[in-house]
This record gives sequence, structure tokens and C-alpha cells, in this order.
Amino acid sequence: MQTWYVRTLYVTGDPAKLDGVLDALRSEAPGLLSQNPGYHRFGLFADREIGKILMGSWWESESARAESDTRLRERRLELLAPFADTVTADDWEAVSYTPAPKVAPGMWMRTGYVEFDPSDAPAYRQTFEELGRPQLEALDGAVSATLFLNAAAGRAHVGAMFRDKGALVATRGPQSAIRGESLKKLNATLRCLEEFELIMAHRPQG
Repeated sequence: MQTWYVRTLYVTGDPAKLDGVLDALRSEAPGLLSQNPGYHRFGLFADREIGKILMGSWWESESARAESDTRLRERRLELLAPFADTVTADDWEAVSYTPAPKVAPGMWMRTGYVEFDPSDAPAYRQTFEELGRPQLEALDGAVSATLFLNAAAGRAHVGAMFRDKGALVATRGPQSAIRGESLKKLNATLRCLEEFELIMAHRPQG
């Protein structure tokens, strides 16, 4: 399975200012990203109630990710400025994922951030590939499951996508059981669990 190099941005602000920024990102992000070599795809997610944006861009190489960040950083901050009180950027490797999922706005994602000893990164990846991802993909209404890994830091970000909010809500219990089983095996620690609506997904043609 090909490894993709991912940059995520986690942005918080006043919920009343969120929609205008989402509109601006929907309008400009695909064009801005597509101008950069090595671009693969982009996802834009939001928590409208609390006032959070999560977005991620996928790249063919570490260098493509880094070079695009240099080119896009100024305009990205301008687009986020009307809303953003905090902006956190992270780099990941997408190492295990549902191939070619069919995603569309209105779907929902549950995401968890996990920490573990960096020496356990290979075991965490193996457990997700062999147990976690198949179990998540088998949940009713599941669309995709992805492991984003920062092995050197001992951090992982797991995202599971569902066809709508109803399916998301219905799988909270079953996914919790999957999560608990996996983390106990690996002596890993869950640091955060969140849910987001998919606002836009973009992948260049060709």
C-alpha cells in the first residue's frame, strides 16, 4: 500500500464566523492545491457547533508536502484569518487506508488521536492493518478507515468515515469496543476523540 504524506490543520474559532471561511476554502482550496506538484487529494471537515475546522492535504512525497506548505502558507492564513483564533499544523504519513473510498459532503468522520512508545509504531500499524481497519470497514454505514502515523513521535491519528450522521451515532458503541481492544493490546493512550462533518472532498482528475 502506497504511503502518502499528509499535512493537517486543526483550526478553532468563533462558530458564528465559521461558514464564511468554509465557503472561502471550498472556493479556493482546490485551485491552490492543484497548482502544486505531487498533490493527491484534500478533505475539509467542520464542527459547526463548537467552532472547529480540520483539513488535510495528501502528497506523493515529503518534499512535495514541504514545498507546497511554503507556497501556500501565506494565502492559507489569509483565508483562515476571519475565523481562526488557533491554528495547529501536523505532518503525518497515511500508511493504511480504504482504497478509493467514495466520499461526498454530508458524510461524517470520527477521529481519535493516540500516543504510544515510538518503538511500538510498527506493531500499531500492523494491528490496525490486520484488525482495526477491517473491523471499522465492516461497521454498518462505514465508508473508509485511515491510519495517519507519526512514528518518530509515537503518535497516530485514526479517521473513520460514515455515510451520514445517523450511521456515525449508531456506531459509537461498536467503534468504542474496537478502539478499546486495540489500545489495550498495544498499551497505547487515547488523547482525544472528535466528530466532524465532511464539508468538501477534492481529488484532481486523471
